[in-house]
Amino acid sequence: MSLNRPARVLGQCRPMRSSPVPTGCFLGPKSENAAWLRDQLDVVFDAWFEGRRRRFPGDDAQPAASDAGTCRRTAESLHALLAALDQEVPTYTPRYLGHMVSDPALPALLGHVAALLHNPNNTSREAAKVGTAIEAEAIAMLARMIGYDPGAARGHFTSGGTVANLEAVWRARFRLDHRLALGLALAEAEGRPLDVFAAAHMTEARFQERLAALGEEAAMRACSGVLNNPYEIAERLRRASGRPYRGPVIIAPGHRHYSWIKAANVFGLGEAACWTAPLDADGRLDAEGLMACIRRARAEHRPILMVVGVAGTTELGAIDPVDKVAGRLEALRDAEGVDIWLHVDAAYGGFFCTLAADEPRLAPERRRALAAIRRADSVTVDPHKLGYVPYACGALLVRDSSRDAVSSFAAPYVERAELGEAPWTRTLEGSRPATGAAAVWMMGRSVGFGPEGLGAVLRGAIEGRAAIAEALAQLPDVRLLEPADTNILCFSIAAEGEALSAANARTSAAHAWFAASPNLSLSRTVLGTESAPDLVRRHVRSFRGRMDSDRLVLLRCVVMNPLWGEADARARLLPQLVSELRSAIDAGAEAAGRRAAAPA
Repeated sequence: MSLNRPARVLGQCRPMRSSPVPTGCFLGPKSENAAWLRDQLDVVFDAWFEGRRRRFPGDDAQPAASDAGTCRRTAESLHALLAALDQEVPTYTPRYLGHMVSDPALPALLGHVAALLHNPNNTSREAAKVGTAIEAEAIAMLARMIGYDPGAARGHFTSGGTVANLEAVWRARFRLDHRLALGLALAEAEGRPLDVFAAAHMTEARFQERLAALGEEAAMRACSGVLNNPYEIAERLRRASGRPYRGPVIIAPGHRHYSWIKAANVFGLGEAACWTAPLDADGRLDAEGLMACIRRARAEHRPILMVVGVAGTTELGAIDPVDKVAGRLEALRDAEGVDIWLHVDAAYGGFFCTLAADEPRLAPERRRALAAIRRADSVTVDPHKLGYVPYACGALLVRDSSRDAVSSFAAPYVERAELGEAPWTRTLEGSRPATGAAAVWMMGRSVGFGPEGLGAVLRGAIEGRAAIAEALAQLPDVRLLEPADTNILCFSIAAEGEALSAANARTSAAHAWFAASPNLSLSRTVLGTESAPDLVRRHVRSFRGRMDSDRLVLLRCVVMNPLWGEADARARLLPQLVSELRSAIDAGAEAAGRRAAAPA
């Protein structure tokens, strides 16, 4: 089913002001586009109402049962809910610089609402004829954005990046299990020793060649640790290889998201199976350190389920050198026939692929890293972050259908052969809404995932971060953490020569000030010497501090609101931010003085 019809919904939208950033795609901090949004919501609801009236013309209208009590209680409950939500965290304002959340874009919001009203369940094409078609088209848009061939790529929407990362592990495990099962079946049939690492990482061509040599696929199924008792299969792998089988590992950098530990836990690998690749002096994945981890896994005969690179870390927004990682893995495959699954966790930073290839606001190394995401086997993106789509909406993308293969299941009540494979058969979640797909589809059609569309919003966010950094650098005792790759700025409060523990206390006091302030919101994060030792030490050296702690406390500004991309808006907002930070620093200094003067 194709949805290739002219998009009507943004036909009358007007930006709030002349700007290179499409701020008219947002409601605005003072509901500047309220009248237009109200008109479009009327269009959505009118279409919903009229569709029901028109669908079955022979059916008589059914009179609604009168239930004054339910209506009254509903109105009262709605009033209470709206009053409560009015006190929710105001993430819609440019005063909010706290976490990775902002006002959703209006096209995304309208798509979400429209799909929500029809309530399709994208578990199967029989339950969601249109919803699943929208999902396929929206996934193709995201695939094109990151550089995949949209005709070959596959994927689906999830509730967020955590589930998308788990989905990637599921697929990588499927491939790894097939190769191990084939290697075990051949070793047992031929009576030769099994090289577990070599079997687990054979290339696709080698796999097909060895599968043809086996001839009996049933023998391979009998050696699968997924289809059979994994502990029995581990014992057979031990006997065939002559060494204890310790299971596979996931290699992810020190700044990995917590979902990778969850994945190791959920898939029964044990959290110790999530190995940490070291970071370089700038706090990004060190490619040579990663290769050392791979050599260690090979020496210990531990298969590598996947290698993970991050494009847009949670703490700093940093982008790993995906190009270098992909190059090392491709060279290993070409020279030695060792094929290792590469996943890029671009939950936050994937949408920076909307920037132009020569975007000067990104360092050339970061541009090369983003361009290399297309070389990964699988990618996670989170439209509900820098895609400006309502929660909850994540997505998993894989390069082609062979990488989308997972274990098969049966549920005859949702299967129809003529409709093809049901979506639920390759998703960890069963029932899934179409709201995220519709929101992304609307963003792709209305704003566009290119430099003049969403790229302009993100370009403005990077400009906003740079402007904030320039303003804060003028304040005494503000120590910016460098480098800053994207739109996240981190800094600490530290006097020249101050001990790290004292700087952490001052920074934490400043955060407490912002947490209590009704004017501006910032967040807080912590870097540990166990994960980013060189970056922490370099930052402490920047103020000639003393390392008396193993953690660095930072204030964190996540610049997402589109108004930060406008020079006139920044001119209004920056003095307020600077004034608030001065007050926070002064209050922290006074509190420290009182503590120092207090009797022991």
